[in-house]
Amino acid sequence: NAEYMGIQFCIRPTDKTMPREIISIHVGQCGVQVGNQCWELFTLEHGIQPDGMMPGDTSVGGGDDAFNTFFAEASSGKHVPRVVMVDLEPSVVDEVRTGAFRNMFNPSSIINGKEDAANNFARGHYTVGKEQIDLVLDKIRRLCDECSGLQGFFLTHSVGGGTGSGLASLLLERMSADYPKKCRLAYTIYPSPLVSTAVVE
Repeated sequence: NAEYMGIQFCIRPTDKTMPREIISIHVGQCGVQVGNQCWELFTLEHGIQPDGMMPGDTSVGGGDDAFNTFFAEASSGKHVPRVVMVDLEPSVVDEVRTGAFRNMFNPSSIINGKEDAANNFARGHYTVGKEQIDLVLDKIRRLCDECSGLQGFFLTHSVGGGTGSGLASLLLERMSADYPKKCRLAYTIYPSPLVSTAVVE
């Protein structure tokens, strides 16, 4: 018990073993490429191998280690990132599927369409992106169901193209309705006016 200005407070100890998970969402070419590099750094920081295994982990399947915020730990000891990668065309996410960390990611967490947004916000938000949004939200919902204490979401995207701007804004709009009390932190990459390859930037 504690007292402040004559008022008695009962302070309950916090449960230190309760995980506070974060789900990462990478949208568009820029978001997926930056996100892929982030996961490489996460694995290096925590000593997790490219196949998701961690030789130094003694609490297989549980524990309150810091990496459990970003990784789900299977009973086999494999650490699977809590991530959704989405792009409207397959070439960039195919690099992740065939890259050095391909065995670490859950294949169902990597989502792509067949045609890109062509650096057009409207295509990413209203037409091509709208066809993929329900699939992306369903995967996010499944990841949320696997969490016992979801803290929030990280979103990595750019605003210079069509998918990262259009689809990401549609996704944030829908997530604000589905998860109104969860934090959403966006890492947004802005294009340089000096180096621009897109017609509409």
